[in-house]
Amino acid sequence: MAGFFAAIAWLIGNVMANFAALDKSFGFGFLWELPANYDINQTLIDYNSQDTHARAALVGLINTGLVAILGIVIATVLGFTLGAMRLSSNWLVAKFAYCFVEFTRNVPVLLHILLWHGIIIHTLPHPRQALGLGNSIFLSNRGFYIPRPVFEDGAWVLFAAFIVGIAIAVLVRRHAKTIRDTTGRSIPVFWIGAIAIIGLPAIAYVAAGTQVSFELPAFRGFNYQGGLTLIPELVALTWALSIYTAAFIAENVRGGILAVHKGQREAAESLGLRPNRVLTLVVLPQALRVIIPPLTSQYLNLTKNSSLAIAIGYMDLVATLGGITLNQTGREMESMLLVMLIYLAISLFIASLMNWFNRSVRLIER
Repeated sequence: MAGFFAAIAWLIGNVMANFAALDKSFGFGFLWELPANYDINQTLIDYNSQDTHARAALVGLINTGLVAILGIVIATVLGFTLGAMRLSSNWLVAKFAYCFVEFTRNVPVLLHILLWHGIIIHTLPHPRQALGLGNSIFLSNRGFYIPRPVFEDGAWVLFAAFIVGIAIAVLVRRHAKTIRDTTGRSIPVFWIGAIAIIGLPAIAYVAAGTQVSFELPAFRGFNYQGGLTLIPELVALTWALSIYTAAFIAENVRGGILAVHKGQREAAESLGLRPNRVLTLVVLPQALRVIIPPLTSQYLNLTKNSSLAIAIGYMDLVATLGGITLNQTGREMESMLLVMLIYLAISLFIASLMNWFNRSVRLIER
């Protein structure tokens, strides 16, 4: 411990000496300097090149969060599906999943990102010859264009109804579990939850007269205007990270399922349960205790791997605060320290959520 703290003290002293030699001060006031003087190709909040570096960093952080959230959702669905396919009795399904997993996880993630970015850029047509799905969705090498919902006054009623529907679905699920544990009867939780989540907002829309319109993308000039635009960099990065992480999650799921003794499955089948019910009610609840710890690591890896976005020009936290802002202000120490602390905070937040979930499914011993 003495050696560790001595090394930390030496590093701090070395930094202070170098700052003094360069006549530089340490501070974070540069974040509020105007203007940032650079554009960002993906913005979910208002931003222009005349905003502060702090605003640019916030846009980059939101872009990082967008990729992380979408990637985790897609990777989880693909990973659990592929993990179940690996154990399928159908030879073709099992071998397809095996080949996909082995190819994907043994190729560096950066090559996946470059590959999918190249496919989108060089395979899809120019905006003038964009592929259209009806008159509302268009695919081109400059982005994917979809309708954008426009909420008018009173739209909060829809959001409130949606939240109430989710709450009802959660309560029904808990009640159904209690009934199943005490009586053995099953309640169609999925359909009740779906009706609550979809039906309540629909009723609120009709009753309150809330108008929701859609802004459709339209070709003007040299590109499409209006609607929502998913830039190629966002699509390529999210998809590449998702399939790469899904390959590892699939192996975690396969290992977790195999860790459940086959007698559990045989006992459930002897009671007349269908194979899908055996998997969801008997096998997966026990396998989750094995799956969740490595699954947490994969979520953290996906989030941190999103920093490779700079390779294809997607403006995330590293490209904004750790890239252009750093070069323009010369505040390399402060910029990189902030980037490290932000990634650390995000990782600790994800880990804490997964640890909470892990505690909720663990065995409760006497």
